[in-house]
Amino acid sequence: MQEEQVLLRNSVGKGFVVPLGPVSLVGVVAAGGLVGCGAIDVAALEKFGYPAARVRPSRGSSVSTIADLLAGVVKEANEGAQRLGVSVGMTGKDALDLLS
Repeated sequence: MQEEQVLLRNSVGKGFVVPLGPVSLVGVVAAGGLVGCGAIDVAALEKFGYPAARVRPSRGSSVSTIADLLAGVVKEANEGAQRLGVSVGMTGKDALDLLS
């Protein structure tokens, strides 16, 4: 597993990349929630009251790095994330700044 700090507007996030065979699980945990790749189940996290969003790649076929995640486009945000201003179409970095 790879971990790296991600500088956000109001805090420092914890980024992670977990190799899973031919794909990777990629996400950044901010002070107020999580933004992750398409494998993240934002609806399940909503059941726990945890704000979360997932992104699709802005280039290429998958999100495989933290840079891909930050440049990615939010394709789904649960209610908790939406209450904090996260919306479909914004970048992963913009969503994380709102969750910071």
